[in-house]
Amino acid sequence: MHARLSFIEGPPDGIESGVASFRDAVAPTVREDGGKGAILLIDRENGKAIGITLWPDDATMQASEADANRLRAQAADEVHATAPPRVERYEVAVFESF
Repeated sequence: MHARLSFIEGPPDGIESGVASFRDAVAPTVREDGGKGAILLIDRENGKAIGITLWPDDATMQASEADANRLRAQAADEVHATAPPRVERYEVAVFESF
């Protein structure tokens, strides 16, 4: 399994818009692109968000890059990001779901 993490920071009052965008646009697109999960972590006080998308393999994650780039740019605009989004990619070594 592989994971792509997207880090976006903006004013705290943009968090709800970011949550809605992740729920309504990102999660369905990840599902359509063959992803296995989508998680959004937020810090309401500081206006920070980390979007984590899970992929069955590196090839599927790489195939979704165009959609991810588009959605990330859209989210940054919607929340009035204070810096360009940052992206990191990882292999998931351990995943436990309870």
